[in-house]
Amino acid sequence: MLSLEGVVEDIIFRNEINSYTVAVLNTSDGDATIVGYAPFINIGETITVEGDWVYHPNYGEQLEFSNISIVVPSTINGIENYLSSGLIPYIGPKTAKRIVEKFGLDALDIIQYNPERLKEIEGIGDKKLKKIVEAFEEQGEIRNIMVFLQQYGITANYGIKIYKKYGKDTINIISENPYRLAEDILGIGFKTADKIAQNMGISLDSPYRIEGGIRYTINKFAGGGHTYAPEGELIEAVSQLLNVDIDLIEESIRNLAIRGVLHIMDKDGEKIVYYTPYHIAENNVAKKIVELSRVELGILDIDIKNAISEIEGEDGIIFAEKQREAIEESISNGVMVMTGGPGTGKTTIINAIIKIFEDQGLVVHLAAPTGRAAKRMTETTGKEAKTIHRLLEYSHMDEDMAFGLNEESPLITDLLIIDEASMMDIILMNNLLKAITPGTRLILVGDIDQLPSVGPGNVLKDIIESGVVKVVKLDEIFRQGEESMIVVNAHRINNGKYPFLNEKDKDFYFIRENDTKNIVNIILDLCNTRLPNFYGIDCLKDIQVLTPMKKGDVGINALNKHLQDTLNPKSYNKAEKQIGDEIFRVGDKVMQIKNNYSTEWTIVKDGETIEKGEGVFNGDFGYILDIDNEDNTILVLFDEEKEVEYSFNQLDELKLSYATTVHKSQGSEFKVVVMPIYWGPPMLLTRNLLYTAITRARDLVVLVGEERYLQSMINNNRITKRYSSLDTKIRNIMTMF
Repeated sequence: MLSLEGVVEDIIFRNEINSYTVAVLNTSDGDATIVGYAPFINIGETITVEGDWVYHPNYGEQLEFSNISIVVPSTINGIENYLSSGLIPYIGPKTAKRIVEKFGLDALDIIQYNPERLKEIEGIGDKKLKKIVEAFEEQGEIRNIMVFLQQYGITANYGIKIYKKYGKDTINIISENPYRLAEDILGIGFKTADKIAQNMGISLDSPYRIEGGIRYTINKFAGGGHTYAPEGELIEAVSQLLNVDIDLIEESIRNLAIRGVLHIMDKDGEKIVYYTPYHIAENNVAKKIVELSRVELGILDIDIKNAISEIEGEDGIIFAEKQREAIEESISNGVMVMTGGPGTGKTTIINAIIKIFEDQGLVVHLAAPTGRAAKRMTETTGKEAKTIHRLLEYSHMDEDMAFGLNEESPLITDLLIIDEASMMDIILMNNLLKAITPGTRLILVGDIDQLPSVGPGNVLKDIIESGVVKVVKLDEIFRQGEESMIVVNAHRINNGKYPFLNEKDKDFYFIRENDTKNIVNIILDLCNTRLPNFYGIDCLKDIQVLTPMKKGDVGINALNKHLQDTLNPKSYNKAEKQIGDEIFRVGDKVMQIKNNYSTEWTIVKDGETIEKGEGVFNGDFGYILDIDNEDNTILVLFDEEKEVEYSFNQLDELKLSYATTVHKSQGSEFKVVVMPIYWGPPMLLTRNLLYTAITRARDLVVLVGEERYLQSMINNNRITKRYSSLDTKIRNIMTMF
C-alpha cells in the first residue's frame, strides 16, 4: 500500500450522496489524481492518503485510497488555506485571511487555546466566536468518526448529525447497536442501519436487529397516523421486513413491553401494541377531556340571550339556530367542539364568544397548531392568537419537548379557543391539556371533513365520536359564503356532488388539458404571468401550487424545479447552494419539513432584535433572505417576521415549496390555489384530499387537468382507517363516574 502526502489542489468531482471524490493532490513529486470516499476534504487542505495505483482507461493513472487523514498545516499559506477550506463553519476566505494576517503561525494555537483573541478580528463577535470555537473543537472528533462512517456509505451531512446526537461515543454506540441510527437520526432508515449491521457481522436473528425492526415498524404505523398497531399486523410486517421466525418477533415484542418501550393491551378481543408514549398520551387526554367536561363550572353572570341580541344589533346580523346554540353552549360546557366547513360562520361565532366573555372581564386566549393558522386567527378576530407551542412557552431541553406551562404551572385563562383543531396529534393535545385547569372552558374549532393530523392520532374525530363532549356541527352556508364558488363547491364535493365550473366572474375555474407537459406549462404560465397580471397579486406570496403527489410530472419534486426556474431564475446577483439534486437560491420559497424544537429564531425590526424564541415546525413556509458562502449559512424568513439561520449541514430540513402536497398545506390559507388534476394512486386521489385542497384557498381556485380524474376523486370517498383508541378510552373513563 502506497502513502502520499500533499495539498488538495482541486476537487474534480464529488458525489454528494455517497461522498465519492476525485481530487488532484499536489505532492513533492508533482500532481497526482486520487479517488475514494472522502466526505470532508477541501481544497487547500494538507492530507495523507493510503492506497494503490489503478489505471483508468479514460483518465489514466489514479491512486485509489482506502485511508485518509488530515495533516495540520505549519506554513502561513497552509494555515490560511486550511482555515478558508470550509472545514470550520463561520470562517470563510476573508475571515481566514484576517486571522492569519493578525496572528501568523500562531493562528491555530490562538483558536485552540486563546480563542477570546479572535474578537480582535473584524466581523467576529461573541455569537460568531462561540460557533467557531465549538466547530474547531468538534472537527478533530468528527473527522475520525467520518472515516469510520464512510466505509458504510454514510454521507457527511448524516455523519455530522450522528456526531451531534452521540458525541465522542459515536463509534462505540454504532459498533454495539447500529440499529439505533434508524430510531435516532432523521433520514437514516432501518434498511440503511441493517446494511451497516450486516457489514459489521451482526447476525440476522440478533435481538438488536429484531428489536430495531419492531421499533421501525411501529414507528411506520405512527407515520401513517396510527397510535397503535394490531399485534397480528405488526408481527406480519416485521416478519416480511426481517425474514426471521415469528417466535423470535413475539419474544422481542414481549421484551420491549417488559422494558416499557411498548404497551400491549386488549381491544375488542384483539391484542394491540402501542409505542408507549402514544398510549400514555391517549390515557392522559381521555382523563383530562372527561375531567374538563364533568367539572362544575363557575356560574357566570351572563344573560346569554340578551348578549346575543346585542351583538346582532351592533353587527347587523342575525344568528342562525346552530350559531346561537354554539354561543350558548360555550357558556355551559367545559369542553365544546364546533365543526363545520367554509362559509358556515365559525369565525362569526368565535368573535361573538370572545366579546361575551371579555365583556364580563374574563380572560380569553386563542391558539392554533401552526404559525399560519394562528396568524389567520389573529387577522379574523383582531385578537392575538399564538401557536400552541408558543402559548405553552415551549423551550428546548435535551432534545425533549419541554413546555413552560404544564400541570405545575398552568395557563391562567377563563376560556381557551383552539382553531384548526383537526391538525392536532395526540402528543400535542396531551401537552396542551396538561396546562389547562378544571374550570377553564375549552372550545375546539375545526373541520372534521378535512384530512386528519400529520402526526399520530385522530384527536378531534375521536373526541366527537366519544359522545361525551358537546358537539355543534354547522352545516348551513350563509349569504357571504353563497357568493363564493369556493365555498359552494367545497360543500358540493364534500357531499359527493360535481362542482360548478367556470361560472362568470366567480372564483373557481377548471382548465381542461390531458397532456402532463401541457398541464405543467399552463401552471407555470398561471403562476408567472396570467394570475399576477389579471388579479394584481404576488406570484410567490399569494399563489400556492398544491398537488397530491411527490413524484411524477405533476408531483412536487418536478413542479418545484420548473417553478423555481420560472419564478426565481438563476442570476449572477443571487447566491445559491446546491444540496444533492436541490438548489437553494436567494428569494426561494421554502418549507420546514420536520419539527425542530431547538432551532432559534429572532424577530428583527429596524435592525434591532425585539424578540427571540425556539422552534421551527413541520409545514412552516418561509423565504430565503440570504445565502452566505463565507459562513456556510442560509437565512430564512418565516411568518413574515421570524428570521432563522441554518448551517449548510441543516439544509435537509428545508424543501422548495413553490409547490407542496395537500397534506403539508393543512392549517394554511392562500389567496390562490392552483392544483393539477391528473392520474395518481387511488389512495391519494380522494374526496377529502380534494376538499382539503380547495378549502385552503381564500380568493381563487384554479384546477388544471382532466375532468374524469376530478370526478374519480369526488367518487373516491375512501377514508383510510386510523388505529386509535381515544374515543374508547374517553367512554371507558366516563363509565367510572
